[in-house]
Amino acid sequence: MNIEELRKCCKTNKILWSTHAASRIQQRGILRIDVINCIMNGEIIEDYPTDYPHPSCLIFGHNMMNDRVVHVVAGYDGDNVFIITAYYPSSEKFLDDFKTRR
Repeated sequence: MNIEELRKCCKTNKILWSTHAASRIQQRGILRIDVINCIMNGEIIEDYPTDYPHPSCLIFGHNMMNDRVVHVVAGYDGDNVFIITAYYPSSEKFLDDFKTRR
């Protein structure tokens, strides 16, 4: 997956939020602007080309308020970016760089 394509979708407001994503980011205290910032300034750390219904990826970035690491799972259908979920990664599942799974 190409991060530039996802960024282009963000710039043109072609972002679709799943009900799950909207609910989970609210529960986790993550703002929509943090999700967009993650896509606009972050990097893809895992690629899921066979995900259904669209290929997706895991993006590493930071929130804007306190520079905390945020992960965003996003799908792409060639026209729109789909926000699947976003979370603050835990050190139980990721190494200290929060990019590498244990």
